Amino acid sequence: MSTGSKESACYTLVSLTNESKLYTEQKLREDLQNENVAIKREALKELIRNSVNGEKYRDLLMIVIRFVMPSNDHTIKKLLHLFWEVAPKYSPEGKLLNEMILVCDAYRRDLQHPNEYIRGCTLRFLCKLKEPELLEPLMPSILQCLEHRHAYVRRNAVLAIFTIYKNFENLIPDAPERMLNYLEEEQDPSCKRNAFLMLLHVSQDTAVQYLSRCIDAVDTFSETMQLVVVELIHKVFQSHPAEKVKFIRCVFSLLNSTSSSVRYEAASTLITLSGAAPAIRASANCYIDLILKESDNNAKLVILNSLVGLRGKYEKILQELVMDIVRILNASDVELRNKALELIVDLVTTRTVDDLIAFLRKELMKAITGGSSAQPVAESGGAKSGGTDEDIYRHSLIRAIRSICMKFPASLTAILPSLGDVLTYTELQDSAAAVEVCRFLRDAIFRHPHHKGLILEKVFQVLPSIAGVDVLRHIIWLCGEFCTCKAEITECMQVFHQCIGPLPLVQREMARIRAENGSVGEETQVEEAKETSTETTFKRVTADGAYATQSAFTIRTESNAAENLKRPVIQAALFANHFIIGAVLSACLVKLFCRYADLVGSSDPAAKNRFGADCMLIISSMINLARSGLVAKLANSNITDRMWTCLVAISDARNDVTTAFTKAGREVLKQMLNIQDAEAKAEAKKRLAVWGSDVETNKAEMNAVDAPIDFGLLASPDGDRNEQVDQFTFNLNQAIKGTIKTGDAYATSKLKKVHQLTGFSDPVYAEAFVSVNQFDISMDVLLVNQTNDTLQNLTLELSTLGDHKLLEKPRPITLAAQDFANVCAKIKVSSTENGIIFGNIVYDTRGSAGESNWIVLSDIRIDILEYIQPATCSDQDFRTMWSDFDWENKVTVSTQVTDLRTYLNNVTKITNFKCQTPPEALRGDCSYLCATLYACSIFGEHVLGNLCLEKSSDDAPVSGHVRIRAKTQGMAVTMGDKISTSQKQWKDDKPSKDADSTKKGSETGSLIPVI
Repeated sequence: MSTGSKESACYTLVSLTNESKLYTEQKLREDLQNENVAIKREALKELIRNSVNGEKYRDLLMIVIRFVMPSNDHTIKKLLHLFWEVAPKYSPEGKLLNEMILVCDAYRRDLQHPNEYIRGCTLRFLCKLKEPELLEPLMPSILQCLEHRHAYVRRNAVLAIFTIYKNFENLIPDAPERMLNYLEEEQDPSCKRNAFLMLLHVSQDTAVQYLSRCIDAVDTFSETMQLVVVELIHKVFQSHPAEKVKFIRCVFSLLNSTSSSVRYEAASTLITLSGAAPAIRASANCYIDLILKESDNNAKLVILNSLVGLRGKYEKILQELVMDIVRILNASDVELRNKALELIVDLVTTRTVDDLIAFLRKELMKAITGGSSAQPVAESGGAKSGGTDEDIYRHSLIRAIRSICMKFPASLTAILPSLGDVLTYTELQDSAAAVEVCRFLRDAIFRHPHHKGLILEKVFQVLPSIAGVDVLRHIIWLCGEFCTCKAEITECMQVFHQCIGPLPLVQREMARIRAENGSVGEETQVEEAKETSTETTFKRVTADGAYATQSAFTIRTESNAAENLKRPVIQAALFANHFIIGAVLSACLVKLFCRYADLVGSSDPAAKNRFGADCMLIISSMINLARSGLVAKLANSNITDRMWTCLVAISDARNDVTTAFTKAGREVLKQMLNIQDAEAKAEAKKRLAVWGSDVETNKAEMNAVDAPIDFGLLASPDGDRNEQVDQFTFNLNQAIKGTIKTGDAYATSKLKKVHQLTGFSDPVYAEAFVSVNQFDISMDVLLVNQTNDTLQNLTLELSTLGDHKLLEKPRPITLAAQDFANVCAKIKVSSTENGIIFGNIVYDTRGSAGESNWIVLSDIRIDILEYIQPATCSDQDFRTMWSDFDWENKVTVSTQVTDLRTYLNNVTKITNFKCQTPPEALRGDCSYLCATLYACSIFGEHVLGNLCLEKSSDDAPVSGHVRIRAKTQGMAVTMGDKISTSQKQWKDDKPSKDADSTKKGSETGSLIPVI
């Protein structure tokens, strides 16, 4: 009979030291007999280390009993507990060793020792013994310890009785009655908690009997005792309906406990016991109060997640508490604030929207004025994707306000003035919050045109005071896209003139310089500026990862007086070399001119020409400034070409150009917003499905073939319609419920995780079931003895390659002939890299003359995809990570697949990538395809992908490359190898007659550090 399958893992693991090889059995014998206590300690420690690692010292047991156990040194006594825990106690025939009788007598004397520390440690040691023959003689002494004067001894005596009764009930059959009597007399809180915990696990009826006697005094119990009371009520609520009212009243009283942990457990239990509105409302209020009072951020996040979990089934109750939930925003942790804002947005109703908008407006002003000082505007003029926690919180606030206003358009009038003023704060400049305000204004005008006049009026008011260059670009586009009537266009031109200053720009600037420096000719200064400029070329990495050659002109700058000059916002941006503003303004002027010409028509050609000349003057002035050399760097040629195109468009006034500027852009905007709406609805539906409130899912489950039928007339009269289903019954129903499995049944079954380690003809057959649980890998290994001999000291020795570490070494076992056993091992994973588990099986047989037999195991390769999960990120975050990551792996496409989308689907399937490119952008039939991919590991590591495909003809195979970028080399290499090795087997979705004759392609992968 196998004994290894019943043995639990060792409680104490001690690693070997470098000096271990110096200790032989003879030296251990001599040191254990030495009278020096220090030498005895070291020898005993070494004996424990070697025993844990499988060494057998059968002849040293009597040495330990004779020379070590009589010692009164407390350290040696503690080490002896470790030694007898791991020392073999049975002979090879399965009989208890005779020496164990002496050991049992020694521990009986320790249980009667006058020192309470020795008694308590001995009782704790007895909890780990699994040999009933050793425990039976000690039972009278253990029971006697329940009456000791020290609580430390009584507390450990209760735990010892608990463990012994759970493992060997026949040794103390009246333990529940003893514990009940003990609870009546005991006064120490920790002792009472241990005794009540024992009754909870071994005799729930006895525990309920005790609780019923003292249920009115639960408020006076200690914190640990109250936690056990809550656990008991949660477990026995369904089986004791007569005590239901008392139990609920008891849990209600514990909501006001002084302990945060007790209040949290009581609130969670109350939700399980009853679904009545007062109970749910009390629990939710308790959650909110705990979040406000708790100091640990991790605890706050856990409690908030519990509060969010109520939303799926008790949304209406939470909607009444939304103004209490907003108090969570006073916390300092930005993650907590963001989660609270997401919950608030989902719970807002028409009854609370006005108060909520007013609160969020005040919160936004407080977050802006109370934040850190402004940062200088970046050269690129792009929105900052990172920033401090305050920047992230401002962005989240504006995003929440935007979602609420899009859901309840009537609240726009209350928030729009404040949002317009936000753009003028220097604390924001080009932050993500300011850009989000611009998008909010854009969506509000597009989706709710009746608010356009109010929004444009505010935009015209704040445009001369805009603080950021990127925000200025968005606002200019906003004016050009949505100014449609004559009055709006005229007012917009007046604001533009105010923001750009006197024209022409170059002549006005030269006049200012002449006034400061004397009468130097304009042409002379311009020529000097051009002569002192030097052209340099350098490589830049674009957003998609490609290299672009860019020209930059560095010139001699003027005095600091020009830099300190206060300029209008558009003029300041142009002189700061942000000529992208000029390109946007030029396109805006073309739109305004086209609409103005349509409105005026042929009735007033002079006004039309005047307006066109005014627009051309502004554009030509910006082009002249870009080429004049008065700025630090000459403008990019693409930008000046764009401005020239706009100038020609106004001059020619062609119908096709007018349509492209005025109508095509609006159609693209409409498509983009529709895509965003679809993504938002899909995300909301996904959240509802997680919370268990998806109507379609519930309907599908109700219509399942094995769904139970509920007959109301046959229901129990004591049943409560509002109470939730018992969790244990629910889990059982989920386990046995029939489901329809789609796709490859083997790919989704657990059989795929079974790995054969040895052959069928080996003496020991072994196979392992490998499961990945976040940061741990669990291996359940089945060992089968296929011989007619008893295999002794059979040990599974494992090692790992990669960033993996073996946490638990399997203990040696004995396998009888034709017997089997299961051995478990755990491996810790600390990074997302491929790993290999290898090892061998070592065992002894009778008559082997001390020689061990061994079997080499097959390697187990841990797939990186176990840690990779599909994820979503914004375009800005994707570009930032793409430029920041250090490693890139470029995989050349070599496959027989002829369909572009089939190849994309195969890549996302085998790598767990999620395609960031919207499905609408992939529609249509084309000979090329580009897409961006993103995934995230459970360790927080990001991996990006860029897919570029093309094909020369309809029947030609797909060609191109897949570029993968990651922060670590292992991630980039592994993901690239996954694609390279898998694409050979890919085929088109349509069946092919010549599938067997497909030609195998070859691919190349190159890993390069990103410069």
